[in-house]
Amino acid sequence: MNMMNEMAARKEKGFTLIELVMVIVILGILAAFALPRFADFGGDAREASIQGLTGALKSASSISHARQVADGAGLGADVSLDGQTVTMVNGYPTADADGIVAAADVDTTNDYAIAGAAAAGGTAATFTIVGYTGGTCEVVYTAATAATDNTAPITAPPSVVADVSGC
Repeated sequence: MNMMNEMAARKEKGFTLIELVMVIVILGILAAFALPRFADFGGDAREASIQGLTGALKSASSISHARQVADGAGLGADVSLDGQTVTMVNGYPTADADGIVAAADVDTTNDYAIAGAAAAGGTAATFTIVGYTGGTCEVVYTAATAATDNTAPITAPPSVVADVSGC
């Protein structure tokens, strides 16, 4: 009987090597499925950044237009927002550094690159994330249009369109 107690006591001392290996294998399998799901948040971050810039451009365009209307200024008159002069065309910011970039206070050195910028009505400026060379991950601001710049009627308001298909 004494021998049975010794065997029972020996079994209760810990896990066998096989049990430990099986636990490690199961944890490895779970990690293999879970890790890819949580490892790459870069795409989500780029998409959120572009969506944030889209909102900023829309707001800046509307605020600039509201300032011009409140000032009773002409369609092409510059406006001042927080001490920053914003150039306007057809009652909204131009699609360049002196227009929408100044109005939205976009950092075109460290955060976003701008391409195709111009001061005329109907021109478009494309903003992309600095250093990102993957797929299409951009926002395009198109200035308001009129038959003749800064002469009523305005034929199309400005547009801000995000494309996050390649973020």
